[in-house]
Formats: sequence, C-alpha cells, structure tokens
Amino acid sequence: MVKVRIIRSGNGSYRGFESEGHAGFDAYGKDIVCAAASVLIINTVNSIDMLTPTMVSVTTKEDGGYLTAVFPEGTEEKAQVLLDSMVLGLRQIENQYGKKYLSIEYKEE
Repeated sequence: MVKVRIIRSGNGSYRGFESEGHAGFDAYGKDIVCAAASVLIINTVNSIDMLTPTMVSVTTKEDGGYLTAVFPEGTEEKAQVLLDSMVLGLRQIENQYGKKYLSIEYKEE
C-alpha cells in the first residue's frame, strides 16, 4: 500500500508530506495505482521547485518508494495550489481503488 502523510500547520498551510510503499495493485511495472500516485507526487515536487519561490527539501529512498518533502519556510500561494491539486488527485485514486492500495492521512503541526 502507498501511504501518504500530509502535514499542515494550524493555519492550513502545508509544512510537508511523506509517501512510502508500493500499491500492490498489480505486478511491478504494471501497477497503475502506484504509477499514478508516483506521477502526482513527483510532478508536484518538481513543479514547486521549478515554478514557485517556495523552498523544498526532498529526501528519497528507492527501496520502499519513500519520498519526503518539507517546506522549511512555509508555502506560498502557487505551491499551495499545486499541493491542493496533488491531494485532490491522490484522494480520487484512494476513492476509486480503495485504502487497500493507497491511504492518505493528515497531521497538524
């Protein structure tokens, strides 16, 4: 299962997120749930880095599909919209395929 933790501050801005695991929907290389989640997550990180002034610190590990993105100085409006879009897409995957393959949890800091 892909587990995604979304971390927000008390005012609703994003502090970071973490994803880990593989969906297990199908065999490696054919897993559309894992591929869809990966594209959303990686594209969001790349878009924030290239298209916004928001600073992002990323840690990855190929084993286990681990990625953490932290926004040490908070997020500005464009980054907020990109992250809202990522969460929307991930929630749609979770709704369509179920929490057995993708689970999203929220944490407030």
